[in-house]
Amino acid sequence: MNFSVEGKAVFAYAASHEFDAKKHTIVFVHGAGLDHSWFGLQSRYFGYHGFNVLAVDLPGHGRSEGPPIASIARMADWIFKLLDRNSFRKFSLVGHSMGSLVALECAARHPERVERIALIGTAYPMKVGEEFLDAAKRNDHAAFDMHTIWGHAAQVPLGGNPNPGMWMYGDTQARLERLAPGVLHNDLKACNDYVFAGTVTCPALFVLGRHDVMTPPRNIKVLQEKIPQSKSIVIDPSGHSLMAEAPDATLDALVEFLS
Repeated sequence: MNFSVEGKAVFAYAASHEFDAKKHTIVFVHGAGLDHSWFGLQSRYFGYHGFNVLAVDLPGHGRSEGPPIASIARMADWIFKLLDRNSFRKFSLVGHSMGSLVALECAARHPERVERIALIGTAYPMKVGEEFLDAAKRNDHAAFDMHTIWGHAAQVPLGGNPNPGMWMYGDTQARLERLAPGVLHNDLKACNDYVFAGTVTCPALFVLGRHDVMTPPRNIKVLQEKIPQSKSIVIDPSGHSLMAEAPDATLDALVEFLS
């Protein structure tokens, strides 16, 4: 679906369904340098099983017009502008990596509107290494390599993906190489700089990869303490890219939590 927010073209995947005010709504928010298609299996499932879905391309990503938004707080503001544009009053959020911070901020800012949040591949603080930031700032292809290699568990290059015919390294690289210069650095810096100062009262689910080196499961302790109604699921074979590395287990966790 195509929208306009603040005069800029915006794309969001809606599973080829018209919005129904009687259904619950789930908003999917992607990670740094990625786009709506990262949630392909998960958003499609919910869209065909009784939910309104909106898997967004944040500004400067996928099919949405740039420039990218420079902070997590402003990304959260943008999400509400998009939803207000379409008269969605209440909704749940599913965010991956950078998108998990956006979901967290949304829930803290408007608790009366956010029903549940699922945070996939998350951590707080979400610090980014200087080498990674510097490479992204210089638009060096090495930043794409770091994103791709660190974003998957070590066994990924060995094959055996549960999605037949999917090359996970190549899939990630292709998305990153489509970015305009500066977009990946913008996103990484937003994660690195983010300070969470609010509280979250809605139920929250952490979906974590046991072999995640970008956001290790041990780094959610702060969020667990800040969100009383939270629970965690650690998926054994996965790294940071859980929707691709462990698609069925990730979907099962979301179905149980959101249904």
